[in-house]
Amino acid sequence: MLRQKLQTALKEASEQADERAAALLRLVLAAIHERDRAARAQGAREAVGDAEIEGLLREMVADREAEIARCESRAWLERAEQEAREIAVLRSFLPAQMGESDVRAAVEEAIRAVGAEKLKDAGKVISWLKQRHASGLDFALVRRLLCERLH
Repeated sequence: MLRQKLQTALKEASEQADERAAALLRLVLAAIHERDRAARAQGAREAVGDAEIEGLLREMVADREAEIARCESRAWLERAEQEAREIAVLRSFLPAQMGESDVRAAVEEAIRAVGAEKLKDAGKVISWLKQRHASGLDFALVRRLLCERLH
C-alpha cells in the first residue's frame, strides 16, 4: 500500500514538473527495489512490506536531519533548506509521530509493564514499545526519556 502511494506520488510529481520531489521519490523507490532484491536473495518470497518501507523512510529522514545539522554548522543554508524540503516529502508518507507527552506516557506504561528498574532493562522497554507503537514513536526521544527515568 505504501509502495503504491510512493509510485502515485512519483507520477504526480513528474506531471507537475516537481523535479526535486520526483528525484527523491525515484531514490526511495530504487532503495525499496534494492531491499526487495536483498530479501529475495535471502529466500523471501514476497517483497518488503510497509513496515520495512516505513523504516527505510525513517532512516532517510534521520540521514537528512544529520545533513541539515552539518550544513547549518558550515552556513550552507540553501542546502539545509533543500534537505528540510526533502524531509517534508518523506514524512508525508509516514504515520504521524506521537507528541512528547504521549511518548512520555507510553514509556511510563512500558516501564511498568516490563518491570524495568535500571537502565539495563531499557532493551525490554524498547522491545515492548516497538510491539505496540512502532510506527508512531520517535525512538531517539524514547531513549532519552529512558536514560532520564532509569538512570
